[in-house]
Amino acid sequence: MTRLLLVACLWASLCLSAAQTTPPTLDDWWDGRAVWRLERRDVGLPMGESDTLALPDGRLWSYAHASNRSHGLLDSCGQPVPFPGCLALWESRDAGLSFGLNWPVCLIPCGACPCQDERDHVQAQQYPRLARADDGTFYLAYEWHAQTILRRSSDGLIWSDWAFLTTPGGTWPIEFAPCSEVERIGSHPFIRGQADDCLVGAPPGLYIEGDTLYVFVAAGSAPSHMRCYKGDRRGPLDALHLCDHDPLFGGAREYGPLDAYGAEANPYFDFRYVSSAEVLKVGERYYMAYEGIRGPDKLERGLDTQFGLGFARSLGNAIDGSWEVYPHNPILLDSGLNWGIGHADLIMLDGVTYLYSATSQETRGRYVLAWSEE
Repeated sequence: MTRLLLVACLWASLCLSAAQTTPPTLDDWWDGRAVWRLERRDVGLPMGESDTLALPDGRLWSYAHASNRSHGLLDSCGQPVPFPGCLALWESRDAGLSFGLNWPVCLIPCGACPCQDERDHVQAQQYPRLARADDGTFYLAYEWHAQTILRRSSDGLIWSDWAFLTTPGGTWPIEFAPCSEVERIGSHPFIRGQADDCLVGAPPGLYIEGDTLYVFVAAGSAPSHMRCYKGDRRGPLDALHLCDHDPLFGGAREYGPLDAYGAEANPYFDFRYVSSAEVLKVGERYYMAYEGIRGPDKLERGLDTQFGLGFARSLGNAIDGSWEVYPHNPILLDSGLNWGIGHADLIMLDGVTYLYSATSQETRGRYVLAWSEE
């Protein structure tokens, strides 16, 4: 019996060592066998939000919004871009350890000079998400004043005219158009006089599978939900339709104790908003990083606080189906004044999973998924 136990233990040890010679996946992380480790605190990207794509030649392109206040950006007419800013392109030639801004001008030129926000979105091309199809076509989604905007490009540099994902979209009063319970904006203990009743939009997400384009948006607020739209990626971008399973999942059902903050607020971190989806497929499952916002922590605060980074995954092998949320959300940091932390940027390079996110209020860095040492 002792010899059998020794052989079994040796065999298990050898199997574990062999398994750990390959990089862990999100499956391993979800099951507690891997952890996120901070690899580099500052990679040169703007602090707020980015989305990174790997090109066939080894370069990485990272799309992020910035302004004159953050990176000295100018619009195509030569004028300073006000905060929060427009889309710009950063590039990495060292496998994503550092990025540089090649040209401090908005990537998408204005239709005429001077630039106009309603026509050109130059003042608020926020929270960009990118996806690249097998044929090389690029797709872009971003938030413009809570509306979800979609564009297409053959090279990732010159973009088509924009299209709304939904109409109505963003936020609107119920007198303008009805909305479902999933889309309703509920009451918040520290928001007085909510102006609108409905929400479909906010920071978006993108995923391509074959010829199907998926767009993920927030639906409703307090509580909020993650929903998706889908359709033929080659067709009109404003012709996508609501996914059959709606919503995919929801955030916390309540704000929680009014004085809870930090770790005590974690169970309620995604009460006000669930958005900024970033999806990777691992095996037969889909994993999603998303931003959760609990909302203001004081009356008349005037802006959202209490941000966090959450994860969810599909229960089966379909995006348009049931999802479950990670039981230990939020990850990396407790719920708090961590703007930028929730807009994660996931990418796999040579089988290794990386995550770009805010590492301070001024820097954006990179985490790597590594085997747990425990």
